[in-house]
Amino acid sequence: MLLGLLFGLAGMGSASAAVALPMLGDHFDIGVGQSTWVISLYALMLAVTTAVYGRISDLVGVKGPLLVGIGLMTAGALVAAAAPSYGVLLVARLFQGAGAAAVPTLGVAILSSRYDGAIRGLALGRLAAVAAAISCLGPLVGGVVEHAFGWRAVLAVPILGAAVIPFLWRALVGEGTGAGLDILGAVLVALTAAGLVLLVQSPSTGLVVALVGVLLLVLGAPLAALQVRRRPLDGFLPTAVIGNRTVVRSALAAAAVPAAWFGQLIAVPAVLVHDGWEPWQVGLLLVPSAVVAMFVPRIVGPLLARTGSAITLAVAGSTATFALLVTGLGAGLDSAPVLGVGVLLVTVAFGIGQPAMTAAVSSAVHQDVRGVALGIATLVFMTGGSVGSAVVGGAGGVLGVPLALALLALLPVLGLVVLIPELRRQAVPA
Repeated sequence: MLLGLLFGLAGMGSASAAVALPMLGDHFDIGVGQSTWVISLYALMLAVTTAVYGRISDLVGVKGPLLVGIGLMTAGALVAAAAPSYGVLLVARLFQGAGAAAVPTLGVAILSSRYDGAIRGLALGRLAAVAAAISCLGPLVGGVVEHAFGWRAVLAVPILGAAVIPFLWRALVGEGTGAGLDILGAVLVALTAAGLVLLVQSPSTGLVVALVGVLLLVLGAPLAALQVRRRPLDGFLPTAVIGNRTVVRSALAAAAVPAAWFGQLIAVPAVLVHDGWEPWQVGLLLVPSAVVAMFVPRIVGPLLARTGSAITLAVAGSTATFALLVTGLGAGLDSAPVLGVGVLLVTVAFGIGQPAMTAAVSSAVHQDVRGVALGIATLVFMTGGSVGSAVVGGAGGVLGVPLALALLALLPVLGLVVLIPELRRQAVPA
């Protein structure tokens, strides 16, 4: 429960901030496409630093990395809240996302080391449910805080995560191996992921951003591959992990779920605020999603035990596709109830997809590399979130929000295609 609370507060860094984007944009005199960088950059750093924390936890344990992460998240939130310019705000959000990344990776690693089998699936399901419920309350919290204190106070909400650490301290066990960290490999992976996100969001930000994204991809990807060959055993991307097809396929398929979540996080408040809704009203519409999220563990635990992780991931991906199409319909019709149904569906997809991916990865690798495997899988998972917000923020201004969501709905379909070999393997009787 406490890990889920911490996970949810980290998620609030994007969920609560989303409803404040219109007011933030007005303050700095920027458009919707530019203001979405507040979410995209946060999600980007959340993605690219998850594997760093996973690898560090394998080497030195979880206590130190988690404290550093919470410290960065808190400092970033405070600086963002007091930022005198939009540039300072974006830099602060980068640090905030880099700190928040410690929570999902290390939280999952703690549970994975404490539980096995069906109990692990149940524990991971509860973690995802509590986190999703709190994240779903983020827009309401953000809307109420914005109404009472202004948009700056909304950006400071994640500092509440620091209050949870004392209650978790005894559960933070594990000393690590003491080996070294492949810093160059981490930087190359981060640059490659950044290039992808910059390229996806470039339709709303111009040619320069697109060129930077292409440059980072063209240079980062081959250099990262070269670094893997140089350090196949102890590098940032050990071949024992990235050579494991189950890990790669599961992470790629699961990435569609946060893509749908972050895409809706941008789209729903933008549509409703444009229609005259107050931020707190937008948050109130999403409260049923928080209630639904609390009941998802009753589904995901038995589902994982009965059908296995691959089929559970397929269910999550299919639900994410349907959720995006429903939300796109709601955006086209300017229908708040339809938008609310779309958010309900993506909440279910997240509550199923994240623990299914974690279960698949945890059971596919040796315990010695489980932390880095979960970190890399979470990197891919959360990069999906950054891509989701970038698609809606970038393509939304060009094609419109409904078409941008329809375009994003193709990502879960591609994830299902990637997952086909795992589904076939799981269908073969042992």
